[in-house]
Amino acid sequence: MSSLQKDWPSLSCPSSDGFRFWSHEWIKHGTCAVSEEIGQHVYFEAALKLKKKANLLQALISAGIKPDGESYDLDSIRLAIKEATGFTPDIECNTDASKNRQVYQVFMCADISGSEFIECPVPLKKRCKSNKVHFPEF
Repeated sequence: MSSLQKDWPSLSCPSSDGFRFWSHEWIKHGTCAVSEEIGQHVYFEAALKLKKKANLLQALISAGIKPDGESYDLDSIRLAIKEATGFTPDIECNTDASKNRQVYQVFMCADISGSEFIECPVPLKKRCKSNKVHFPEF
């Protein structure tokens, strides 16, 4: 639980303890991996290991893309993540209060064991359509 609270917190407003968020993640994504070997504990442990392995924030910062509220080319964001992980991410955007398109979520696909990244077999339906996006401070 402490690892989830530290490394996979819910950033919702108002702030929460994360249980509703993690429950949603399990129901939406974790149940795909259910087998005799993979239960909730193994699923969340694998997700945290993949997050650490990808280190997306560091990959972006190394490419000069920082969470500073500035605008960045979406292709540059995708390329920075692909160069760091070896796999192409899907990026979802939303609109902030000032009507700017911004990075909302980065999606990476994993194999059924949850131990390795793979190319996503199906593109994301909510793909970001803007060429320039804000990378908000957090």
